[in-house]
Amino acid sequence: MQILVVDDEKNIRESLKVILEMEDHKISCAENGLSAQRMLETDDFDIGIFDLKMPGMDGLELLAWLKQEQIDMPVIMISAFGQVDDAVQALKTGAVDYVTKPFDPEILIDKINLADSRMQTRNQFDEGLKSPVDQYFIGSCTETEKLYNRMERIARTRSNVLITGESGVGKEVSARMIHSSSAEAEQPFVALNIGGMPEALLESELFGYEKGSFTGADKMKRGLLETAAGGTLFLDEIGEMPLHLQVKLLRVLQDRSFRRLGGLTDLKIDSRLISATNRNLEEMVEKGKFREDFYYRLNVARLEIPPLRKQKEDLPRLTGFLLEKLNRKMDMNIKTLSGKAWDKLTSYSFPGNIRELENLLERAMIFSEGEILEADELELRNSLSHEKKIDLQSTSEGGRTLKELEKNSIVAALHRWEGNRSRAAEELGVSRRTIINKINEYGIDD
Repeated sequence: MQILVVDDEKNIRESLKVILEMEDHKISCAENGLSAQRMLETDDFDIGIFDLKMPGMDGLELLAWLKQEQIDMPVIMISAFGQVDDAVQALKTGAVDYVTKPFDPEILIDKINLADSRMQTRNQFDEGLKSPVDQYFIGSCTETEKLYNRMERIARTRSNVLITGESGVGKEVSARMIHSSSAEAEQPFVALNIGGMPEALLESELFGYEKGSFTGADKMKRGLLETAAGGTLFLDEIGEMPLHLQVKLLRVLQDRSFRRLGGLTDLKIDSRLISATNRNLEEMVEKGKFREDFYYRLNVARLEIPPLRKQKEDLPRLTGFLLEKLNRKMDMNIKTLSGKAWDKLTSYSFPGNIRELENLLERAMIFSEGEILEADELELRNSLSHEKKIDLQSTSEGGRTLKELEKNSIVAALHRWEGNRSRAAEELGVSRRTIINKINEYGIDD
């Protein structure tokens, strides 16, 4: 890093130069604010270390000048004992931190590293702010690069795709990106969430029906297989599809044709099927809950979306992208997050993944009173967030079993969403069918 040290005491300048050069930094020194001002007008620096009290132009005045000239450089202030109030004022003016004389060099080095880390976060955040509106997966970490590459290769084909990953990682967004990158991008993209569709309606929704095929069928209705002709049919939560419909859809995939309910004519299908699930289909096949032949038809091209906790390097870019998206949606102008807010965000595991990140940013923006989101405005949830293989009979704090905790979490989520099972399921990171099963299991009156 290029570091500018500004201090009127020669021994401090020289000592810092030696110490910081041992850390592989490049150091320039100025003995007062006016000299530093001249250097800052011609050279770029990554970080500044300013003494608070200096003749000519002191550290506070130099800091105010930086702000006036819109020079975006993190600054650490050096204050003498008894100057803490001035150091606090420096923080309000824009300094990122301060040390008090005499100081431990190791503490200063730690503060420099922290300031540099936050500056990199800020730069990555700014990249996210400027990203295209349809660029949902933002970043350059290894996992993200692999994801991009795989999606591009899949988009060149017409093969069926199975997208797997935890709830909230962006499976439907991935499907839309594959479709928009394909040669059929101008054709329809039709999506259906199987978990949110009553079983009795699912078949007619997929296949459509002829007039008079059943009571209430007073006119012909095209199904989603027909609506998606030439494009992409996306079936979310494919693991929730009933076995008898798996058989029917398997025949469609094999014969590339289908009939409407009550129909006599075979209709050709030329759309690509992309399905998604947060369940372990291989395990379901072994237990006889999912057809093996149907699974292999779906799983021609596999795309596994990693959870957000494994892509933390890209969190700043993704946050910037989502914040700008929400600014447009809410007609607001939130510019960034405070240092403490970033610390809070990066230490969180995000069990609800990208969906949860967007949700908590939107909630924070609603109650924000300025252009910077503060740590206390980020309400991170602390509940059973997604299905885990745990011993539900083991005890937890207060002598309650984890089953009791799970039940309480479900009840609380249902209350928050006024009994809406789909929204409660989304909050807890599970499928709607799982919520229904748990409601029946625990005898919850929602």
